[in-house]
Amino acid sequence: MTTKPNILLIYTGGTIGMVKDYKTNALKAFDFSQIVDKIPELQQLNCNITSISFDEPIDSSNMNIEYYKEIVEIIEANYNKYEGFVVLTGSDTMSYTSSAISFMLENLQKPIIFTGSQLPIGDLRTDAKENLITSIEVACANKNGAPVISEVCLYFEYKLYRANRTTKISSEQFEAFTSLNFPPLAESGVHLKFNEHLIYQSKNKEQPLIVRKELVEEVVILKLFPGISKLVIESILNTPNLKGIVLETYGSGNAPNSNYFITLLKEAINKGIKIVNVTQCKSGSVMMGHYDTSLLLKEIGVINGKDITTESAIAKLMYLLNKNLSIKDFKNHFESSLRGELTDNYHF
Repeated sequence: MTTKPNILLIYTGGTIGMVKDYKTNALKAFDFSQIVDKIPELQQLNCNITSISFDEPIDSSNMNIEYYKEIVEIIEANYNKYEGFVVLTGSDTMSYTSSAISFMLENLQKPIIFTGSQLPIGDLRTDAKENLITSIEVACANKNGAPVISEVCLYFEYKLYRANRTTKISSEQFEAFTSLNFPPLAESGVHLKFNEHLIYQSKNKEQPLIVRKELVEEVVILKLFPGISKLVIESILNTPNLKGIVLETYGSGNAPNSNYFITLLKEAINKGIKIVNVTQCKSGSVMMGHYDTSLLLKEIGVINGKDITTESAIAKLMYLLNKNLSIKDFKNHFESSLRGELTDNYHF
């Protein structure tokens, strides 16, 4: 007789955990310990569901590194007791949070599925139930005695994505996320279909989980726009203790080639600040040197972010800056895939 898998729900906050009090019309926090009573369909999944909620649920706008640590500490403490984890957070910063968690967990052998909703769980037309039910089903999925998924994913509106490839694209549509540079790992319709050739397959199943809790906060995203002033760029680059910059450039990694701009970047790099070039486009890749307007960036040592998302780039920067890598090693690590976050040979 097959044992039922144990799934841990981790509720941090967000719309999915809200229910309406119909007497007052106010929203209040949902008690996830009663989840099976409230959503009886979960009984059909043939698994044991336990929940842990943050003491004080947070709005996703308040998400920060300390909450990242809290999430990974809950996973670390319960890693051997559960076959899978479903993390419920607010959708506004879900791509940032799930990307960070993917870097903080090394040698992951179990599914961690992030999900949420656009409408509260008690609303008539809510997307919360489907997102939650299918996320748990994905976390339970097993083939030949091993979990189908053993990476950090994000499930929303019938699609399962690699979390560190996602971006939120709508504040109103149920299809709130996309992953334009990497296809969905699974799609939910009449059947739940996994695209198995895209899913990471662990080769070192005996290796223990390693949790990296220390991230560097002294980073910034600098988005270029026509007319951005020298003073603004200068003040950002001279931020005290700044250690890393995600530079959002145009198209395939292009930026102004004016003397002052290149000089400011070069001075920052000479001070030890790591600068990563990512594109403002939702799809496509940085190709430094393809046009003259990116050739100088390459020459002064700006790092090529390739097709990484901004959300994933900032998380990866926070993660790698703590490792005290040489300039060469930092560049090599950033330009290589560590968790499937960019298109390259995968080195999970």
